Amino acid sequence: MEMQFARRMGQFQPGIFNVLNDKKNQMEAAGRPVWNLSIGTPDFQPESHVIRAMLQCAEDPANWVYSLTEIRELLQAVQGWYRRRYEVELEEGEILSVYGSQEGLTHIGWALCDPGDVVLCPNPGYPIFEMGPALCGAKIVHYDLLPQNGYLPDLDAIDPELARAAKMMVVSYPANPVCVAAPRAFYEKLVTFARTYHIVILHDNAYSEIIYDGREGISFLSIPGAKDVGVEYNSLSKTYNMTGARISFVLGNRQIVEKFRTLRSQIDYGIFLPVQAAAVAALNGPQESVIRQREAYQARRDALCGGLRSIGWDVPDSQGSMFVWAPVPNGYASSEDFCFALLEKTGVLCTPGSAFGTNGEGYVRFALTKDVERIRQVVEAVRMGNII
Repeated sequence: MEMQFARRMGQFQPGIFNVLNDKKNQMEAAGRPVWNLSIGTPDFQPESHVIRAMLQCAEDPANWVYSLTEIRELLQAVQGWYRRRYEVELEEGEILSVYGSQEGLTHIGWALCDPGDVVLCPNPGYPIFEMGPALCGAKIVHYDLLPQNGYLPDLDAIDPELARAAKMMVVSYPANPVCVAAPRAFYEKLVTFARTYHIVILHDNAYSEIIYDGREGISFLSIPGAKDVGVEYNSLSKTYNMTGARISFVLGNRQIVEKFRTLRSQIDYGIFLPVQAAAVAALNGPQESVIRQREAYQARRDALCGGLRSIGWDVPDSQGSMFVWAPVPNGYASSEDFCFALLEKTGVLCTPGSAFGTNGEGYVRFALTKDVERIRQVVEAVRMGNII
């Protein structure tokens, strides 16, 4: 029988990650070493007190039921963390847990977007930002992130008619893949822009604790008026290495949170209670590991960016996130062409910038998921490969 699938599936093709992974597997099967810096999966482990909290909760059979909502201890832990970290006060009705930011960013579109609604998304940007609106039949319009603007959106350059038509705008700093942090002045301007044109802001703050050189990690919600115009996502995946124990939070505008909660009540039964217990332990527990991890990521950044510059590849220092955004050296037809050449000649695997949008062409992204010694080996492999 010939299957007839939804027309929307024509938008989705096998990703470049799958293609690169197949090539990596071929090389490893042939006995060739591969340094995989393509996907941002942390190689750090959760702290022992977080693991213990999950295990202790899981040992009680009573905790293997539907949770339906957040336990009170979790809501209080989120409130306390945001108060200590950002001086932001959150009410319980302004907090909603989701199964990771990817899931939350996808499903919130169903609560906010109707077919034909205009959604502003960054180019280059993380592909998941477009997924939810696309599934809703919304119209995706890209705003440019360009190096000459410090990879910040030029809000003044957005056509007023487009701004008036826009229902929602997705913003994310520290930014994946372009690796910059936004200053407070930008967020202040963003809130004014959103209020002027009645645009809902979704701010993805997944890398809030991976910032470098003493920069200020900023919550969108710390800006006066931000709760009036949008919500922020904050995840435990990168900060506390709880990637598989999927939990993230949608925080801010009460009306959006309530409407999203209503939607989720139709498709979900709540976060597994042992995961909630682990999140409480992470948020309330010692935070020294977060600082150590940030310092480790910065040492890796210095080893990669500084090392590549030392061999003639002008790679700027990442300002934040667990990635590095590097211009493709001269002589290659595309970022994808360069990625395959780099992998074949050196065994180093990265991601072509074109995977993140048209403005990503001409760049590649490296993930800082190896220790400093291995990153030095990566730099040496690039040098020996005569790839630049």
